[in-house]
Amino acid sequence: MNKAEVLKEIIEQRRSIFPKDYSDTEISQEILDEILHSATLAPNHKRTKPWRFTIFRGEEKAKLALEMQSIYKSTQPETLFLEKKYNDIGFKINKADTVVSIVVNFSGMVPEWEEIAAVSMAVQNMYLTCTANNIGCYWSSPKIVDHLKESLTIEENQKCLGFLYVGNMD
Repeated sequence: MNKAEVLKEIIEQRRSIFPKDYSDTEISQEILDEILHSATLAPNHKRTKPWRFTIFRGEEKAKLALEMQSIYKSTQPETLFLEKKYNDIGFKINKADTVVSIVVNFSGMVPEWEEIAAVSMAVQNMYLTCTANNIGCYWSSPKIVDHLKESLTIEENQKCLGFLYVGNMD
């Protein structure tokens, strides 16, 4: 199979795979490094490298789950609060082996949409690398990420675009 055929196959197989379908086996650090490195190869105008990723695993991931659940509970009017959604927030984060925050850093050197596009291409590179390694992933951008500025140390010129949930598949 030539490179174009391999690439076409990977693109055709790329799907969002949700945490409910992840196994409990850990992703090796080597593969995780490969996934993250592929993100840095995304094209970006004026080489601004506008992506900022924070990796959550283990205890940090458990803390993120509790914080996101707390934010959901505190920002929902009692009449709109759904116990199922509250539980799902924790389940998704805890079921994923790794959660990656996706933050765009606006440099001011290029239009903001170009930096968002570059970050999106970086995430697509991660998706394709996950697919090539038979790793599941999906990008989620829940509204409550807007409340994570402090814990994600998001600066004034940055915006969180969501999380990439990553896990081995059964």
